[in-house]
Amino acid sequence: MTQTLSLSDYLSKDEIKAFTARSDVMGWLAIITAWSGVALIFWAMALASQGPLWVAIPGVVLGSILLAGRQLALSIIVHDAAHGTLFKTRALNYRLTDWLCARPLWNDLAKYRVYHLVHHTRTGTEDDPDLILRAGYPTTRASLTRKFLRDLSGIVGLKYILGRILMDAGVLKWTVTGEVVWLPRDKTGKFEHIKQFLKNSAPMVLSNLILFSVLALSGHGWLYLCWVIAHLTFFMLFMRIRSMAEHGDCERSLDMFKNTRSMRAGWLVRALVAPIGVNYHMEHHLLASCPYFRLKKLHNLLRARNAVPEAVSYGEVIKMMSRLNPQGQV
Repeated sequence: MTQTLSLSDYLSKDEIKAFTARSDVMGWLAIITAWSGVALIFWAMALASQGPLWVAIPGVVLGSILLAGRQLALSIIVHDAAHGTLFKTRALNYRLTDWLCARPLWNDLAKYRVYHLVHHTRTGTEDDPDLILRAGYPTTRASLTRKFLRDLSGIVGLKYILGRILMDAGVLKWTVTGEVVWLPRDKTGKFEHIKQFLKNSAPMVLSNLILFSVLALSGHGWLYLCWVIAHLTFFMLFMRIRSMAEHGDCERSLDMFKNTRSMRAGWLVRALVAPIGVNYHMEHHLLASCPYFRLKKLHNLLRARNAVPEAVSYGEVIKMMSRLNPQGQV
């Protein structure tokens, strides 16, 4: 039987300590950069909307695509905060990030943290809560195209929102994958579910109301609709690409050198599907306490020591995930 290697076989204790040092400054930088990007995109969309249709329509569409990329950045920031690596300060990780980054995306950092840490301990097994995200790969090019079109049509996004409503109402088990798990019915009745929904959804409603109010006061309240549409369409597409790149068609085992992969990402890919260093996903699983801004350095060091394979591009990942022929064969 081949012995499974661990990160300590390649890094010393002092190196691991250095890689896991956190920074409040870098945490603030991630949040400020993400929201500054959102503000800049909104400004550009408002400016484009004042021009002729041949400028306004492409401008709004392009802006919505870029907005989805910033929404994914906020989502990855939530992910890092759930690991306690975004800030050194506990309250900044779990309170501030929840309100500034999770709630505007209809997420709950505390629930996500409990859920996501199970993924890290059970990656690649039947107990992995994210297993549904890697299922079905590789597939055919036609099948992957249909998945992408369902994302862009808003079908997946609307199902996601419906699921969130039912989760907040205590009808479905909380998850981030869209998996439907009905909770046992009790005798409290529908009024208790309404009460739970109002309580659980209140932070999301408040944070989005603030965002809408800021846009409305600027004279461009219609931009909030672009925020919603971007989340229901392009964000879902980017999340799919990210998920299948990280674990799709990887070995079903607990070996983190084999159940996860890392990807190369140029500036455009980082803006859309790989923000905040999330493309170095194998390194993240190997050392989940490593902050986002040290993942690239960790990857380069592990590559130099022949510990991890060369990162692939997202284009190569899409080809790998759609390599089956119509008969379901490679």
